[in-house]
Amino acid sequence: MEKKLEKLRRFNIIMGGFHFVQGIIMIFLASSVIQQIGEFKPMIVQYYLRFNTTTRSLEPAVKELFELPFGYMVASFLLISAIAHALIALNSKKYFAGLKQGVNKFRWFEYALSSSVMIVLIATLFGIYDIASLILIFVVNAAMNFFGLDMELLNAGEKKRSVNWGPFIWGSIAGIAPWIAILLYMFGTGNFDMVPWFVWAIVGTYFVAFNTFPVNMILQYKGVGKWKDYLYGERIYIILSLVAKSILAWLVLFGAMQP
Repeated sequence: MEKKLEKLRRFNIIMGGFHFVQGIIMIFLASSVIQQIGEFKPMIVQYYLRFNTTTRSLEPAVKELFELPFGYMVASFLLISAIAHALIALNSKKYFAGLKQGVNKFRWFEYALSSSVMIVLIATLFGIYDIASLILIFVVNAAMNFFGLDMELLNAGEKKRSVNWGPFIWGSIAGIAPWIAILLYMFGTGNFDMVPWFVWAIVGTYFVAFNTFPVNMILQYKGVGKWKDYLYGERIYIILSLVAKSILAWLVLFGAMQP
């Protein structure tokens, strides 16, 4: 058991290194190499109602708030993961104690932050620039991950005869909500043939990535094959995190270069 835990600690350090290097490369590309990425800064706006003194009625209005530094935000997506892996390595005793109970709080807090940043960036690629909508997307996505943490906390300790699947179900519902908003923007015109290739790639990649994480959790709590060992599922989480985030981050980054 202790040997497996120590291997996981070293594995976290290695994976954190991969995340960190990619994040630094993206910052370099956005700042000095690929001008188009650095210049892509969607304007975040606020919609509100304004009283028109002429017509004596309320009418929609919009106010520009700030430019979103897209390239740097994509890099932060990976750097957040790198920091989380570093924290795990530095707090290995707490990490090990949690794993023995079937809980990894580090994972869920990191997912809540990093994946929420990414879903907001994807939303802006699809034309969602309203600050209220982006805040809601961020919070709902974070809530999805906190449901994942709650799932582990409720089912922590010795394996129970019956698993409480409530948090998993509610988290899945919460996770769908941001994508409903994004798809409404994506298919708003009804001209599917005009959707660029990178949009389909992003949607497809995120859909696959979105489903692999809950599948891993289901296999853990069903105790299927190697997943009977919680540590095996933890290792799969780490691998999925690197692979899914790397592919998605580069797709989104270069998506900023498209028309």
